[in-house]
Amino acid sequence: MSANDNSSAYDSGTYDARITSVLPYYSEYHKQVIDLVNTMGNSSPMWLDTGCGTGTLAMRALEAFPGARLTLCDPSEQMLDVAKNKLAGRNVRYFNVPSGELEFDNEFDIVTAIQCHHYLDIGSREQAVHRCRQALKDGGIFVAFENIRMETDEADEIAADRWAGFLAAHGHSPESIKMHLERRGTEVLPITVEQHLELLKKCSFKAVNVLWASYLQAGFWAIK
Repeated sequence: MSANDNSSAYDSGTYDARITSVLPYYSEYHKQVIDLVNTMGNSSPMWLDTGCGTGTLAMRALEAFPGARLTLCDPSEQMLDVAKNKLAGRNVRYFNVPSGELEFDNEFDIVTAIQCHHYLDIGSREQAVHRCRQALKDGGIFVAFENIRMETDEADEIAADRWAGFLAAHGHSPESIKMHLERRGTEVLPITVEQHLELLKKCSFKAVNVLWASYLQAGFWAIK
């Protein structure tokens, strides 16, 4: 069952301490995003991070790009409070709003949505991605990382078993492992890599690409 103050398995106060024991390669998502933005050659991008959570990506973005102008959005006010404390003194804008209700238009060089849209059904996910695209300037980059589903049930079961092994190796009890596995397909709604790419194309992005992938998550990037 989700925590009371956000959609993840943990409340905002314990999220940072626990998330690396739940998501394999968690820090790799941020490294991939930073490397892609660095390749763009813009040292002070206008950057929207939607579903920003506790602000970890934003903190790393400002370390890499001190001139970046960041806007953080999240549907959880408590997650935003953690982000505000983490980024105290930085010139960052905050909005308590989900991706599907973003109202920005042609404002950002980059929009990131990291591990946040997989809580949405397919219709709501499409709306969220559409609003992210709308927020971008022409030629801007959208980056999303999400839990993914394998192409077949058999392959998906193997991936789930592998994740269960990761959870056990990182100190999770059988009850905790069961809770996480049961959230998959009920509270967390992964889609396949192919479905992700088709969704980006449907939302009129061009140059739709896979950025990175593992057995459980994948990253995607596309150009407006």
